[in-house]
Amino acid sequence: MHFKRLTALAFASCCIAAVTPAIADTVQAPQGLDQSATLLLTDLPVFAPASGLAQSIIPDSATLIAPKAAVASVQDTQEADALDADDEDDSLVAAATARLAGHVDGHAREALLSFAMKLRDIRYHRGGRTPTAGFDCSGFVRYVFAKSIGLDLPTNSASQFLAGLSVKRTEMKTGDLVFFRTRGKAISHVGIYIDNGQFIHSPSAGKTVRVDSLNEAYWSKHFAGAKRPEGIAKI
Repeated sequence: MHFKRLTALAFASCCIAAVTPAIADTVQAPQGLDQSATLLLTDLPVFAPASGLAQSIIPDSATLIAPKAAVASVQDTQEADALDADDEDDSLVAAATARLAGHVDGHAREALLSFAMKLRDIRYHRGGRTPTAGFDCSGFVRYVFAKSIGLDLPTNSASQFLAGLSVKRTEMKTGDLVFFRTRGKAISHVGIYIDNGQFIHSPSAGKTVRVDSLNEAYWSKHFAGAKRPEGIAKI
């Protein structure tokens, strides 16, 4: 009878040990069993939830907060970089605005000449309006005024002549426009006056933007007068 009880208890204890992963402290044997049964039961493992929970790993608060702090730090850095980029853009816009407003602060003529001289050697192209495509005479003049001081001029030499204020040859200044009649009586060519009788223009097919003199026989013969665009009339 005792043997059967011992066998049943041993079998039940083994089943419990196989099911639970936790290992408990040894237990006391039930009263009424002999010494051999006591030795057997005291070595059997039983389920111990407290010990099992103690072995579980629970993240502490520092572990949970740290990733959020890292994300916040990255976001702060990105926002700071964005603000720096905005400040840089604002500076560039301010510089561009100041440059385009040259006709207001008195530096338009210098800006015009400096910009025009950078376009020397660009090829002539009938109807051309950009450095890439090439320039005809009025396209060159219009491009220089638009890009250097932000002043829009009419699209061809005849309309540019009509839009400007008349200037005597002896009173011409840097940035004034000089006009020519190279084909009959109509205005057909325009350039930008530099100083000392020189002007810069895009001459004709097969040539490039260059500086010529009003004193040269050809240009002197076909000279039609000088005009001052209203945008620079007061400087």
